[in-house]
Amino acid sequence: MVTASSSVEDKFGSGRFGRGYASMFAPGQLTVGVYFPIEAFEGPEPAMLDQIELAQRAERLGFAAVWARDVPLNDPSFGDLGQIYDPFVWLATIAARTSAIALATGAVILPLHHPIDVAKAAASLDHLSGGRFVFGVASGDRPVEYPAYGRDASLRGELFRDAFRYVDALLSKKFPVHASAHYGHLGGGGDLVPKPLSSRLPTLVTGRSQQSLDWIAEYSDGWLTYPRDAIQQAQVASGWREALHRLGAGFKPLAQSLYLDLADDSDTPPSRIHLGYRVGRRRLSVLLEELRALGVNHVALNLRFSRRPVAEVLDEIGAEVIPHFSISAQ
Repeated sequence: MVTASSSVEDKFGSGRFGRGYASMFAPGQLTVGVYFPIEAFEGPEPAMLDQIELAQRAERLGFAAVWARDVPLNDPSFGDLGQIYDPFVWLATIAARTSAIALATGAVILPLHHPIDVAKAAASLDHLSGGRFVFGVASGDRPVEYPAYGRDASLRGELFRDAFRYVDALLSKKFPVHASAHYGHLGGGGDLVPKPLSSRLPTLVTGRSQQSLDWIAEYSDGWLTYPRDAIQQAQVASGWREALHRLGAGFKPLAQSLYLDLADDSDTPPSRIHLGYRVGRRRLSVLLEELRALGVNHVALNLRFSRRPVAEVLDEIGAEVIPHFSISAQ
């Protein structure tokens, strides 16, 4: 792990967005990542066993990214807790034990945290990982969280925009002057350090986050959406391209999550599970190729419902699927 900015930039300089983004996204191409916990579990809370070793395994196998969610409180009425740890602390731990795989949040709940703290953590993780961090953000939708933080859930769209712009100012400008309606004011007398290693920290909006698609296309560096059937996802991808075209924005990637139960028989056709499929390996490759053709640039797998050992699933995908869906191979 490299901590000095100059040496990181000399060794890992990889364009406007850093090497994490570069390893995940390219026009017309699709890569594959995996969500923490890399674990099959029932109920709301995973065991979080062997997660560092499984992340290292995913890196060796060529997965483009590992993803961590931000779930501050256990809300039993909502569902699972994701990987349970603070995403910045957890991804910094993973950064120290890996060297190449991108580290992504999917997603940090911007309205619940102060923008200064979020920006400080994000830029720090970017440095400590050698430019591998990809910053997914969202407005949040768990009922227990907003009252606990003293925030008005009915304002979460406004809060998201306010926090997004504040974080962006801190990360992209020297001694910024920024007036926030909800999070305080910067008068230009203080500056955030460190700044991201590249000229911009790549920031993806998750779902709609209470925003219009045009707003997301204009202000984000990409969009993380949810799995849908092929017809619906084709419409979503088309809408994304049209929004980018209206704004003259050029390429901005489209990513999605996908729950996966990989069947033993490689030719098992897809059958629906919650937000994904039970499917064989060959048919998974066909599904990913269809998504690539629709305009999806990255698929982040979630193995929560796997019936097979997750290490075995990683190995099979790494050996038989990843070689066809990595930027270096396309």
